[in-house]
Amino acid sequence: MTERPSENNTPTILNDGFRAAWPICVGYVPIGLAFGVLAQKAGLSALAVGLMSALVFAGSSQFIAVAMLGAGAGIAAIVATTFAVNLRHLLMSSALSVHLKGVRRRWLTLFAYGITDESFALNLVRFREGGWDWRRALAVNHVTNAAWVTSTVAGALGGALIPAHAFGIDYALMGMFLCLLVYQLRGRIYVLTALIAGAAAVAISLMIPGNSYIVAASVIAATAGLFIRRRWPRLTRERGSP
Repeated sequence: MTERPSENNTPTILNDGFRAAWPICVGYVPIGLAFGVLAQKAGLSALAVGLMSALVFAGSSQFIAVAMLGAGAGIAAIVATTFAVNLRHLLMSSALSVHLKGVRRRWLTLFAYGITDESFALNLVRFREGGWDWRRALAVNHVTNAAWVTSTVAGALGGALIPAHAFGIDYALMGMFLCLLVYQLRGRIYVLTALIAGAAAVAISLMIPGNSYIVAASVIAATAGLFIRRRWPRLTRERGSP
């Protein structure tokens, strides 16, 4: 059974949330700055960047949306693509929902808004370890949210001073997801699924124009991973397991 934290006063909650969230915030700053610069180069104002970060709060889909804007894509295509990319948030919310029983709807709405890949991973681990509750998880979500919005706006404001393609900022998102991928490779099935996703993405991108290959490759890899898990259960063992 999960232990409940001994203190639930606001300063303690915020302090616990900040201490847990600061490594994520440190990672968000360079990525947020890079996004702000790229968005500014695509023609967005600092206000538009701030609103996008506050209303969407999803780094990968924001990068995709800015790239599509720069390529002249229509609004409908941008909305549909970013919606598909963000569908994974439904799965993350479902995984966390078992730890949020009894929480009022208004707090659940605010909590769901702040879920990202990084905050989801951190909060899920903390919930499973015990000594964590929804208030501290909510603090993590919104401390990281503040760091993201602030860094993207700062990048947009400073974008005019930075030449296009300088400092390798075009590869910032790619580098971030490569790091996230490495930390997820806990066993052979994860490596196989990643390889399938990469191969499928490359193959589909060569045949079909646009960004639809991202969603298609994700579906193919997830389906293949499920098949492998059921057909060869030994491959599902994680590193360090007997």
